[in-house]
Amino acid sequence: MPLYDFRCRSCGDEFERLVRKGETVECPSCRGQDVERLLSTFALSTEERRAAAAKQSRKLQIAKNRDKVVAEEEYRQKHDKE
Repeated sequence: MPLYDFRCRSCGDEFERLVRKGETVECPSCRGQDVERLLSTFALSTEERRAAAAKQSRKLQIAKNRDKVVAEEEYRQKHDKE
């Protein structure tokens, strides 16, 4: 059974549903049957995208570590004075 994305024309709710051939789709919010099937999105995996994701991940990790070091230093300075 394929998985499809739908939008209800009555209430605007977007949802996904596994649909068998010939099955009528009903909106889970308003129970309306005036729904449209949306184009499904898909992901492309390329070497450039993987490299960009890895670079972004490294940046976030560096920022986290920097924040941790700063917080530890502030804590140490505050508690060494007491």
